[in-house]
Amino acid sequence: MQRVSLFDAKTHLSRLIDQIVTGAESEIVISRNGKPVARMLPIQADVSQRIGVAKGEFEVPDDIDAHNAEVAALFLGRR
Repeated sequence: MQRVSLFDAKTHLSRLIDQIVTGAESEIVISRNGKPVARMLPIQADVSQRIGVAKGEFEVPDDIDAHNAEVAALFLGRR
């Protein structure tokens, strides 16, 4: 864990982020007037799978786009 002052964090933000991204540091504590006020941590990768979660659950009808003009007219306030 690295500890830096608020001034140094503002001055060297890119370098500090690179240290977090590369894994050189797992946590950086930012201090103001000698007291810790914030922590910089890497964002954990999202491991949830969202795309394709309903694959095979339903069929898309061939005429799915048949009413696009009507729906657009409703959204645009036309009849």
